[in-house]
Amino acid sequence: MTQGLSGELKWWQRGIIYQIYPRSFQDASGDGVGDLRGITARLPYVASLGVEAVWLSPIFTSPMRDFGYDVADYCDIDPLFGTLEDFDALVAEAHRLGLKVMLDYVPNHTSSDHPWFQEARRGKDSPRRDWYVWRDPAPDGGPPNNWKSFFGGAAWTLDERSGQYYLHQFLPSQPDLNWRNPEVRRAMAEVLRFWMRRGVDGFRVDVIWLLAEDERFLDEPENPEWGPGQPEHASLTHIYTQDQPETHEYIRELRQVLDEFEDRMMVGEIYLPVEKLLPYAGTRDAQMVHLPFNFHLILLPWEAGKVRDFADMYDAACRAAETWPNWVLGNHDQPRFKTRVGAAQYRVAQTLLLTLRGTPTAYYGDEIGMENVAIPFEKMVDPAGLQQPDVPSASRDPERTPMQWDGGEGAGFAPAGVTPWLPLAPDADRVNVQAQEGDPHSDLNYFRALTRLRREHPALVGGDYRSLDAGHVDVFAFERTLGEERLTVLLNFGGEERDLGNLTQGETLLSSRNDTPAGGAALRPNEARIVRG
Repeated sequence: MTQGLSGELKWWQRGIIYQIYPRSFQDASGDGVGDLRGITARLPYVASLGVEAVWLSPIFTSPMRDFGYDVADYCDIDPLFGTLEDFDALVAEAHRLGLKVMLDYVPNHTSSDHPWFQEARRGKDSPRRDWYVWRDPAPDGGPPNNWKSFFGGAAWTLDERSGQYYLHQFLPSQPDLNWRNPEVRRAMAEVLRFWMRRGVDGFRVDVIWLLAEDERFLDEPENPEWGPGQPEHASLTHIYTQDQPETHEYIRELRQVLDEFEDRMMVGEIYLPVEKLLPYAGTRDAQMVHLPFNFHLILLPWEAGKVRDFADMYDAACRAAETWPNWVLGNHDQPRFKTRVGAAQYRVAQTLLLTLRGTPTAYYGDEIGMENVAIPFEKMVDPAGLQQPDVPSASRDPERTPMQWDGGEGAGFAPAGVTPWLPLAPDADRVNVQAQEGDPHSDLNYFRALTRLRREHPALVGGDYRSLDAGHVDVFAFERTLGEERLTVLLNFGGEERDLGNLTQGETLLSSRNDTPAGGAALRPNEARIVRG
């Protein structure tokens, strides 16, 4: 993999991935839920952001108990979102605009409504019985072991007809597929081929590090650091259900399927430490995912020193592993980053995401500064929250609310008089695309200014990364260099003005304060600045 010149990089290395949560982007049908025709109508806006690809969260046929992550047919579109013809039109329009299209691929589990599972439940002699994970009860008649579901409770449900338990690491209506079965792997490979033949450019692979379980089915040890208010799933250390050696074999097989087609990619959802994360990229001779998602900016304390130390370590580790870095600040499962870091630090975080070496993934609405929306329990719909009412952070509804397009009724997401599937943000009349389009100093146009700099300065895309000593614990400074070009990124994580001496010398290309400080000017409180020296 050549990592030097931006012109030699693949599209998934040089560009920004923009995640769309389809239920919340644009409702064209008037039922309060976003759909494919709505997304297609908004693709010119997406293209105007300067991003490279759109990633759509699940749109497959589903009973929607987990809003599409419970798939009942991998090769069709749920009527809620439209039809295969609507999808084909979306792909055609995206490609016309120069955008790649990525789909969510959910290989760990199906819906209990999937014909495969319905067949498996007919009895122990069903030809598809071994497509799922079944175990006899424990001696006391209870679950086979102590494994926990991510959504609370046991990861096992008793099938009364057969007297066996089936595994589900999420809802009971999301039974885990048995990836040890080669027939399952062949069927799931055909799913990828189906969508790539329709023009899909890439996939985000859901919970890819969970595909295999230890075949001894031993109890998992208790987590001594678990305490009140934390999800029940975290009460165990998951040494038998996560990051198993067989998973790497399965992913290598999937990579071979992608490589049957030209210029396709996959990014894996993997919540692991860096030393366990990067091996999911594989080796030069046995490749796996193109990008193992790096979620550490979400998980780290928002402090300059900690972010710098991680960036240095991660960049060096990626170079040693000969894999490409990537960065994420938020998604459909994590709080909006403006809420997490605070309004004062919002542009510092946005600048960091789009200037570090590697592929950034942006979440819809973050470009206009959308924040978490408080959803009262009576309006909550996320099963993760409904099943864990004692865990305040369990619900993912707050970061999934409708896109804020304008200040009118329905915020431009749905027609007037239509109630959206989740409540709108109370600031939608002020924080929206229409209000920000014409304001050169808006968050939206700051995002566009950053993406424009990425296009105009190859150092920000393909250049080397090196952190710099800023002389202040609350400032993170780094440079991106390519050939003769050197750009310095200065990020003030604090509320005090900082004199950075020679680091601020040069031409200011962009400041989060909407002006152009002279060379040598101090870095102001909560300011992000990009300088060409």
